[in-house]
Amino acid sequence: MGEFFDAALEFPTVVFTFPLVIVIGYWLFAAVTGVAGSAFDGADTGTGDAGDAGEASSSGGFAGLLAGLGLGGVPVTVVFSLVIAVAWFTGLVGTALFDSALILLPWLALMLYAAWQATWLLARPLRRILRSTSSPRNADFVGRVCLVRVGCAGETFGQAEITLDDGSTVLVDIRGEDGGEPIPAGSSALIFDYDPEGDFFRVAPAGAAADPLG
Repeated sequence: MGEFFDAALEFPTVVFTFPLVIVIGYWLFAAVTGVAGSAFDGADTGTGDAGDAGEASSSGGFAGLLAGLGLGGVPVTVVFSLVIAVAWFTGLVGTALFDSALILLPWLALMLYAAWQATWLLARPLRRILRSTSSPRNADFVGRVCLVRVGCAGETFGQAEITLDDGSTVLVDIRGEDGGEPIPAGSSALIFDYDPEGDFFRVAPAGAAADPLG
């Protein structure tokens, strides 16, 4: 046990040891007080699926960053908890295997990559699980104009931000029209269909979709 604590307090593991303590304390507090429900309902990264739980207002820049990293649609508390936990565990493995600082220094970069990769892999199934508690339905977003955050062309992946009636925002997965023109980030697009199997929305450039004669 002593060796375990020594490894947890050595570089680079120690970088995430204390954040991990905070994460564990938060979830214990949430479990005891029932705050976890609020965390899932109100602390969303604001991206992913239109029906995701926790679709709340968030900064477009921050939400766009998480969307670009593939971590959207999951509550911020869950994202950071997973990142910290995976990074800490990876650091613990590195500390146990290596003693050289020349190896452990770049190992810190590997810790961050492993944390992002693991969280990215878990984000999509988590979005599907959380969708069961969502308020807005996917159909509610068809016909709305959205702001493209991650550009798309045809079947290529993209994401767009929708402003809801209460002023909050949500980012959704989008695809363009088959054989349609590319829709760059920063442009407006019209949501005209939802694909339940692929769990994404079809969009077209807002100008052309809203005014076919234009």
